[in-house]
Parts: sequence; C-alpha cells; structure tokens
Amino acid sequence: MTPHNEAKPGDYAEAILLPGDPLRAKWIAETFFEAPRQVNGVRGCFGYTGTWKGKPVSVQATGMGQPTLAIYVHELIHSYGMKVAIRVGTCGGLAEKVKVRDLVIAQGASTDSGIVREAFGPYGFAPLADFGLLRDAVARAEAAGLPVHVGNMVSSDIFYHADGLKAYAALIAHGALAVEMECAVLYLLAARFGIRALTICAMTDSLVTHEELSAADRQSSLIDMATLALDVAVGA
Repeated sequence: MTPHNEAKPGDYAEAILLPGDPLRAKWIAETFFEAPRQVNGVRGCFGYTGTWKGKPVSVQATGMGQPTLAIYVHELIHSYGMKVAIRVGTCGGLAEKVKVRDLVIAQGASTDSGIVREAFGPYGFAPLADFGLLRDAVARAEAAGLPVHVGNMVSSDIFYHADGLKAYAALIAHGALAVEMECAVLYLLAARFGIRALTICAMTDSLVTHEELSAADRQSSLIDMATLALDVAVGA
C-alpha cells in the first residue's frame, strides 16, 4: 500500500494502461478485461486488473497533469513492479492533418514542465518512447487501417493558455502534432527507472479547426485506442 493506492503486492500486472480519467479506467476494465477486479479506489483514481486475450493486464487512472501522473507512475514502479506503461489519453490537435478520433502516438514529447527542465541543468532532455513498443503500436495500427500519426507530442502544464494557439506557434512550426498534459514526465520516469513506456492518444479537440468530441465520447467511445494499447501491452 502507498498513500495513493490501497492495492496489495501482486494486485497489478506488469503491463499497465494509464488513462488520466478514472471513468475511462473503469470503462476499459469493464468493456475489455476478462474477469476484471478493482484493486484501487483511493481518491477516486480507480485501478483494475484482469486479462486481455488470456494475458494479465491492468489499468490505473492517474488524474490530470504531470505531477499527479508522476506520483502514480513512481508508486506503480517501486511498490507494484510495473514494467510496461502505456498512457491512453486524449489530446488537442495542433496540425490540420490530425482529425478528430485520429490516433497520435508520441515518439517524443516536448514540455514546459519544471519536472523535466530542472532535472538536467543546461541540457534540454528529450523524453522518448520505448522504440519496441512504438514500432509494435505503429505496425498494428497501420495493419488495422487506423488513422494514425507518429511524432512529437507537447505536454503542457497549462490547459487554458492566455495566448491560445499562439502559445504553441514555435512547436507547431517544428512539426508538433498535438498537446496533452502527461506524456513527457511518463517518458522521463521510464528512462530514469528503466521501464518501457508509450503514449497513445485519441485526438478529441482540434485547436486548429475547432472540431471536438463531447465529454461522454471522450470518456467511453475510444475503442480503437484502447484495443491497440491492450494488444501492445500484452504483446510486449
């Protein structure tokens, strides 16, 4: 047990999906897991374990933002033995070619977070995905005919920028595909502690075209993202 998790040792599989939204964690477990069981409910951040295609897998909500994700990831690694972490989230589109419901797989992540910046002195550390997980996810997505984009994700600590889209102008000019709030720190901690990590997001709100999904659709209709992440998790 930890201050944020009531699960017992052995309650989690080594491969864990990490949505921010607790209700998305619940939806993934109840929709896709065989014999799901809840292992954590502290602070309403639900965690579940079950099987997918006969192999053990877990899902744990992390809440919104890099500081909260860092807490859950640290504890899942050090208290529960997580080896593979796949973030399954939503993101805002920064490129016109990224359409609503398209998948964005983060090869790397740029960030304004002090958690990353202050750890490396004069160096601008580039948090990257595990290449094996990335390669597997892209191959599976392309084989299934899913609309997928691979490249640079932006992980911002600010949701409501005063300058709106202008805040990301330099990043957009250098090919950034989408923005969310967790990926960079996940990749940082994976590198620090020697685990494998990947971020797969569904684009739900375009900052360019202003297309968007409803809150209900963001929570529970992202079937392609969930099934792809599960396949990669158990195949890792």
